[in-house]
Amino acid sequence: MKTSALLLALALALPAFAADENAPPAVGSHAPAFRLQDQNGAWHTLGEYSGQWLVLYFYPKDFTPGCTKEVCAFRDSITKLRAAGAEVVGVSLDDVASHEKFAKEHQVPFSLLADSSQSTAKAYGVLSSKLGFSYARRDTFVIDPQGRIAKHYTDVDPEKNVGQVLDDLAGLKAAAAK
Repeated sequence: MKTSALLLALALALPAFAADENAPPAVGSHAPAFRLQDQNGAWHTLGEYSGQWLVLYFYPKDFTPGCTKEVCAFRDSITKLRAAGAEVVGVSLDDVASHEKFAKEHQVPFSLLADSSQSTAKAYGVLSSKLGFSYARRDTFVIDPQGRIAKHYTDVDPEKNVGQVLDDLAGLKAAAAK
């Protein structure tokens, strides 16, 4: 593990002393727009997911233990998530090159977006810092086909969150159809 990744992992294990930069968007509100590059250098926007359900999950750092568990949990459930009508996108503050290595090492079949400018994490209210390290807090947003926040999971368990999302998708879709 790189020194910076190790220091961030240690910082994340400490109790929180710093406040988050912004409040996250409320359930029912429009999801903040973004334009970010994925692990292959391709640009992605919120608008390209219009008309479908989107699971947008934020995570602190590539190659850290919790983030590796989380990306693998989403990877292992991607067929179920897509069958439920949802696409998955991961976001962290890491750069494209880091995401490329992380995605390749763990055979990630969905986009990992590089928020190096921290603007998307800030817009979603998940930008945090500890001991001088900025990172995206581990939160997941389910965005409906109209681009509204349908569900927000905070401080998620990296191995259990995908199950929560799968359990909730059917109910969210039914409620949206009314």
